[in-house]
Amino acid sequence: MCLAFTFFSLAFAPAFVAAAEKTVVFVAGRDSHGFGSHEHGGGCRYLAATLEKGLPGIKTRVHAGGWPKDSSIFDGADAVVLYMDGGGGHPVNRHLEEVDKLMKKGIGLACIHYAVEVPKGKSGNFFLDWTGGYFETHWSVNPHWIADFKKLPKHPITSGVKPFKINDEWYFHMRFRDKLEGVTPILSAVAPESTMRRRNGAHSGNAAVRASVAKGDLQHVAWARERPDGGRGFGFTGGHVHWNWGDENFRKLVLNAIAWVAKAEVPGAGVPSANPSKDELIAAIKGKKVAKKAGKLAPGKPGVKPVF
Repeated sequence: MCLAFTFFSLAFAPAFVAAAEKTVVFVAGRDSHGFGSHEHGGGCRYLAATLEKGLPGIKTRVHAGGWPKDSSIFDGADAVVLYMDGGGGHPVNRHLEEVDKLMKKGIGLACIHYAVEVPKGKSGNFFLDWTGGYFETHWSVNPHWIADFKKLPKHPITSGVKPFKINDEWYFHMRFRDKLEGVTPILSAVAPESTMRRRNGAHSGNAAVRASVAKGDLQHVAWARERPDGGRGFGFTGGHVHWNWGDENFRKLVLNAIAWVAKAEVPGAGVPSANPSKDELIAAIKGKKVAKKAGKLAPGKPGVKPVF
């Protein structure tokens, strides 16, 4: 009964008129870390399908396997989502001017996990403009840890999201715009001392981040930006673990963010979605239809591969 009422409300509530006629383009890089990790194609397929179901009228396009050769996929886009390996090999490094033209049209940009890392300099400066922050080597770090998000700011992206904690490869100590100008931290947590047990390195540690962790500074691992050109940006450092899409708050926050950067109306309770089964998440990886009888993820084990 509640489900029927929800879909009836979604179909007729005026708030969803604004959410209609929005197009979101997902660009997924090649899968790179083995089953269940860095599942860029599977993650994009799952998020796209879930977003379309939760916000009727939003249309999505998914390109998997690298940067699209045909740029017409971006025609009419309201937002672009990048979920791919980054760094020096980030596909966007070869398409900076192309993406910047899209941004200057007011198109939104969301970057998930490794997609937030680009080289310092030209690429990094573009990211500071587009999303407000990025992973800078020898400044930012990439440990796996359980982030405890005890407080959330009031923002459309946090609509319906409750405080939560979850294990992921949460990059932190990001390089942001000076004084966070135009940037709103969305997810912040205190990183434990255990995140500093690795030696110094491009991704593992440096004097600045060690001092920050020692002081107990809040580390911002998701953030939003409103640009002067009217466009919006979002960075999210989680997303290493595919099974984390099974966590309601983790999932809702990212769905809300994608809707927000596309300038769609985010419902007061957030973008609705059902908790996925393990079969649904595996089907998204394989690009297949979900089996009718889908098993369930093991409850209470966020960040852990489900038990088969």
